[in-house]
Amino acid sequence: MATNRIVIAGAGLAGAKTAEALRGQGFDGRITLVGNERHRPYNRPPLSKEYLAGKSDRDSVFVHQDGWYPDNDVDLRLGVEVTEIDRAARRVVLAGADDLSYDRLLLATGAAPRRLPVPGADATGVHYLRRLEDSETLQRVIAQARRLVVIGAGWIGLEVAATARTAGLEVTVVEAARLPLLRVLGPEVAAIFAQLHRDHGVDLRFQEQITEITQAGGRATGVRLGDGSHLAADAVLVAVGVEPNVRLAAEAGLDVHNGIVVDDALHTNDPHILAAGDVANAFHPLLGRHVRVEHWANALNQPAAAAAAMLTGTASYHELPYFYTDQYDLGMEYTGYVEPGDYDRVVFRGNTEAREFVAFWVRGSRVLAGMNVNVWDVVDPINAMIRSGGQVDLDQLADPDCPLDEVSVD
Repeated sequence: MATNRIVIAGAGLAGAKTAEALRGQGFDGRITLVGNERHRPYNRPPLSKEYLAGKSDRDSVFVHQDGWYPDNDVDLRLGVEVTEIDRAARRVVLAGADDLSYDRLLLATGAAPRRLPVPGADATGVHYLRRLEDSETLQRVIAQARRLVVIGAGWIGLEVAATARTAGLEVTVVEAARLPLLRVLGPEVAAIFAQLHRDHGVDLRFQEQITEITQAGGRATGVRLGDGSHLAADAVLVAVGVEPNVRLAAEAGLDVHNGIVVDDALHTNDPHILAAGDVANAFHPLLGRHVRVEHWANALNQPAAAAAAMLTGTASYHELPYFYTDQYDLGMEYTGYVEPGDYDRVVFRGNTEAREFVAFWVRGSRVLAGMNVNVWDVVDPINAMIRSGGQVDLDQLADPDCPLDEVSVD
């Protein structure tokens, strides 16, 4: 069947970059990009980083200039909800608009913040961070508030905590686990991030449960902990993870498990429908398993494979997961993938106390992932080391005088 009409449901980074990739790969048919937000597609990392901190302007967050979509004959429909997929007729139903027929459909529906199921969670002054408006609201909070409680010590929670603390707010971070980022980094590296925030005056409360967000007159006044103690706050940020937006896929009978299940070419169990970005639980040929990655690089890089799969029927997405963070004076890049408990040890090279080091998660003598902290231009050799699957010389790996691209790999 010829591919002349492509519909992309979800006008975030993955959707916008798929439209770009389709045009770049020579597709001259109809592209309709549908999004339920009223802003043209934008990048999300700045919302908890430089844009939140006032270090970049609003225009810098957008994926393309406003004129790019008409210039490239991309029909951008903003503020429009896709409510249903009719697989038999190959069409999508839109709220308040005519249906759209497709030859290929890409689901790039992203994820939504997980809500906190406690009394007071809907009070004024309780915030979540996912959309551009959320970041702008938090900018005002940081400019006006004195005390902020952050619930959740993941990447979003810690990045907002760092920005708020740098701006002079009293910041408390409450986390159910015993360390921040524990599931992602393991105790060896998670402890370094805990100390980073302690050194900057953040009050860290680990292994704590929230039983209530207290309020007065409908406005949040703080949080109640499981032991009955109370943390006063002018504002509360809930950052306890996200849930993939799978309703459309599930109701259409697509395979759904921790996201929309796709193969390495990003195809669902319907050959006319693909998925990419935060919502896609994709088979990774190098890792040999399905993984769902909630990071910017995935939404940036998967679209080229999705476009090729739609146009040629063959493609394979095999980029290693990558993410980065900026907190205070710490900049970090992480490459690879490690399940909790799936590694034997962490090998460090450099000075962890000065926070200038590279950490490697190792099983046996094989490198599974690497993180460079305030050390730059090493992502490529780390990537190559992981991809080789070989046994590395761990003494050389830990030696900062041995260039990474000269570490012995058998």
